[in-house]
Amino acid sequence: MKNKHTVKTNKTEKDAAKTPPVPVKGGLKKQYSKSGSTCRIFFRLPREAAPNAGTVMLVGDFNNWNTTETQMKRLKNGDYQLSLNLPCKREYRFRYLIDNCCWENDWCADKYIPNHYGGDDSVVVV
Repeated sequence: MKNKHTVKTNKTEKDAAKTPPVPVKGGLKKQYSKSGSTCRIFFRLPREAAPNAGTVMLVGDFNNWNTTETQMKRLKNGDYQLSLNLPCKREYRFRYLIDNCCWENDWCADKYIPNHYGGDDSVVVV
């Protein structure tokens, strides 16, 4: 189940039809290279998803699901953030591992795919 968080704005219905919803903090942001061969993905887990976390790891296809390799940085507001450059024309499954015990999906992932453990993996499409 995909959970989208959006912010309402004071736009007319006509303007709103042209403009996609603005995501609330968290989620994925993408910055494509000029050549189009790579994309810098900004992963962000809001503090509400891990309010008392000591560590948050980004784990997925891009790091062979290594649970110790890709630690996210805690920001002053309590969110966790990390960016990676990834090759384009692919989909990458990923999840956040909180304090080496709790798995969390990205609330604003491009899509979700069932995994072999009875849950879903977040997916970013680049």
